[in-house]
Amino acid sequence: MTRPPYAKPTPAPTIRLVALEAGVSQATVSRAFSQPELLTSATVEKVLGTAQRLGYVPNQVARALSTGRAGNIALILPDVANPFFSALMRGAQAQAYKRGYATFLGDSDETAHLEDMLLGKLAAQVDGFVLASPRLDEKLIRKHAARKPVVVINRDLDGIGRVLVDTGPGFTAAVELLAGLGHRAVAYVGAPRTSWSSQQRARAVTAAGAAQGLSVVHIDAGRPSHEAGRDCVAGLLEAGVTAALAVDDVVAQGIMAGLAERGLSVPGDFSVVGCDDIIAATTYPPLTSVNARCAIAGANAVDLLLNGFANPAPPTDSHVITCELVVRSSTGPAPAQVPAPDTRAPRRPPAKARTKARASAPDPSSRK
Repeated sequence: MTRPPYAKPTPAPTIRLVALEAGVSQATVSRAFSQPELLTSATVEKVLGTAQRLGYVPNQVARALSTGRAGNIALILPDVANPFFSALMRGAQAQAYKRGYATFLGDSDETAHLEDMLLGKLAAQVDGFVLASPRLDEKLIRKHAARKPVVVINRDLDGIGRVLVDTGPGFTAAVELLAGLGHRAVAYVGAPRTSWSSQQRARAVTAAGAAQGLSVVHIDAGRPSHEAGRDCVAGLLEAGVTAALAVDDVVAQGIMAGLAERGLSVPGDFSVVGCDDIIAATTYPPLTSVNARCAIAGANAVDLLLNGFANPAPPTDSHVITCELVVRSSTGPAPAQVPAPDTRAPRRPPAKARTKARASAPDPSSRK
């Protein structure tokens, strides 16, 4: 029996082939992947485009031996499920890939101890870290930054590279909007008080409220979540406010849900403002929100980290991203009468329906 002929495997494209096709030297190809900041953007684009067309992938082992770098960075987030951090992650990962780096992801679950552990465990496998909204204290962040290059997002630490998302102007504009609509008492619903970005937003609301002659109440929602937003509605109504400015869109969405459970309409009975502008356009009603430019923040942090690899000193620059308010349908004129908390209890299904629902619910111990 005659065996069918097999085609010879096509050899993998080499750095030499990429250099010939792009009309540059092999050293330029190497720099386009490892030190693109040393080349013009046009040259980098040409080399990376040629490499992609040919299917060339740098040899990471050889690259690590020649440059002392692994070709990986790590992004540590406090909550990957939060839309702000999801968008930030996508922006950071896309920029790292564009510059020839792979991204490791760590979720600290809003826990300083886990954040500390991830920084320690991943250090041997990556060339540097992007640390978003860190929960660690300053001393520990500086300890890790002394071992590996670190860029932080939304934490203003002198001497450490950082990207700061300045949502203050957006919250100032939101307070001015509410004042112009006739609201006289508003609330800021914040995250844990250790959050730099929440502190920044709280200060902006307080200052703008004072300038507009408004009464401002501060309510701590704890860890930002839909449930936290719903749970704080009773406190908002007891405070006698007619509008709330939330630390993010998820909390704002929870507030709107809690208001709806009490038969209150947005914006007819109560106005709500969010922040991040990730899910704002898809809520009902569409949410007025401060656009936090999350993806840009992630991309800028990666650039700051990778550009610093060419320098003997760690990155220390500060990049500030200014945000703006996007007005939608969740803000309207102040109601003629402040909603009364004692007559607006959450709507619940009838007792029989609740009993039936409990009886048909699966046993939690059986869930995988």
